[in-house]
Amino acid sequence: MKLFQFTICSFLLLILCSGASISPVKTSAIYVSDYENVLGTSFEFKALALTPAKAEAAENAALSEIDRLNKILSGYDASSEFSIWMHGEKRPVKVSPELYEVLYLFDKWRVQSGGALDASAEVIGRVWKAAAKSNQQPTSQELSAAVATVKQSHWKLDEVNHTATHLDDAPLMLNSFAKSYIINKACNAALASGGITGVVINIGGDIVVKGDHTEQILISNPKADAENDLPIARLNISNKMVATSGNYRRGELVNGKWHSHIVDPRTGLPCDKVLSATVVADNATDAGALATAFNVLTPEESKALAATIPHAEFMLITSDGKRVESNGWKELELPERKIAITKSAKASFADKTWDPNYELVIGLELKQIEGFRVHSPYVAMWVVDKDKKPVRNIALWYRKPKYLDEMPAWYDTYYGKFADADRSVSSTTSATRPAGKYTLKWDGKDDKGEFVKRGIYTIMIEVAREHGTHQLMTKEIDFTKKLQPITLPGNIEVTSVVLDYVKKTK
Repeated sequence: MKLFQFTICSFLLLILCSGASISPVKTSAIYVSDYENVLGTSFEFKALALTPAKAEAAENAALSEIDRLNKILSGYDASSEFSIWMHGEKRPVKVSPELYEVLYLFDKWRVQSGGALDASAEVIGRVWKAAAKSNQQPTSQELSAAVATVKQSHWKLDEVNHTATHLDDAPLMLNSFAKSYIINKACNAALASGGITGVVINIGGDIVVKGDHTEQILISNPKADAENDLPIARLNISNKMVATSGNYRRGELVNGKWHSHIVDPRTGLPCDKVLSATVVADNATDAGALATAFNVLTPEESKALAATIPHAEFMLITSDGKRVESNGWKELELPERKIAITKSAKASFADKTWDPNYELVIGLELKQIEGFRVHSPYVAMWVVDKDKKPVRNIALWYRKPKYLDEMPAWYDTYYGKFADADRSVSSTTSATRPAGKYTLKWDGKDDKGEFVKRGIYTIMIEVAREHGTHQLMTKEIDFTKKLQPITLPGNIEVTSVVLDYVKKTK
């Protein structure tokens, strides 16, 4: 009996001792980081990592790779390898593997797209920029001369000696898919840093997802074009690139008419038949190249070109509002979320307390520090009624939840209702926008999705940096009156805010 008791006690002691030496299994979490002024636009980084330190190391590896490649491929930096080669002597020059590869890819896509993609399209772009400056349409002679220049050969590659010879003085830009190329390399660098199993990099709406992670991608509506507008589609993406190109965010105004920044290298004319092209592909440069080319080509030509790339899927929104999809697009798309209208919302709709055809458009421009890359500040935007009670939380942009109390006005108002669980599950693909410039909207609904009554409401905008500056901007608006656009003065973090109560675009 004593032997049995000793055996049981020894066994229990062994279990206790063994349990003390077993460490709990660590689980990965998603870490999110945002910057402005990365490749001229916004940068979002997500890592599925075991620790914050591992996520930060991966983020630093990605940013270092972006900086390295930008010093090679940038056409805006006079000291980049590409710029020096472009303005150098017309002789064979041994170039870096990355510059050689991108020049080779441009040669390939120039042929494969039938001339829709061409690095020398910059020649035509400059004609239209000059036209915008003088406010006069370019002449047919100017455009013909530009197209003739584009059709020439601009470089020659020597595969054996790994040299590139610049053949003429035509200005060149590697914009069509160089960003996609850089994002892909940055993802690889992040994964190679160790300690992370999945990564998402979103630069200006072009997104690469790699590793053990599935990202929900929202596709911006090119006709709505606000950060908080409902997307036109939602995708589930893993180990692929999503690229969107469109003419709805950048372009030139010439004599009162808006022209896309995307031009057809074959005709010299701005492209206006496609508003937005979104492409999903296994290879990053394929997605970037196709998205740009599809703004130039007809939908029929785009479908034929996509068929040459295995597993490439696309969605086009044409200028007349049609949606054109590849055969496999629906397999990527998530079901549409249907929002139920409550009885009270229907009653408000019928009573016309808030005109459902109108919305408040909020243009927010954050200040940029030229030549520097900085973390995006925390931004909260919400609406309160005349009694200062919360009505609608419009936007919340942050990096670390533990620092949300550095926006005390929002924190006191909304933190009790805040749920962090679903804040990092989606990225948005859209046409590239300038760094720091955002558009948001309030559709007159409260946090329950019901229309509010017309009356006096205050727009609250709070901007803060971790352990840094804090700015609170407020504007009371009487929505029972006819309203003109309102501009709020800027501050140390915000260049300006413009509030405009307008009829919804269809």
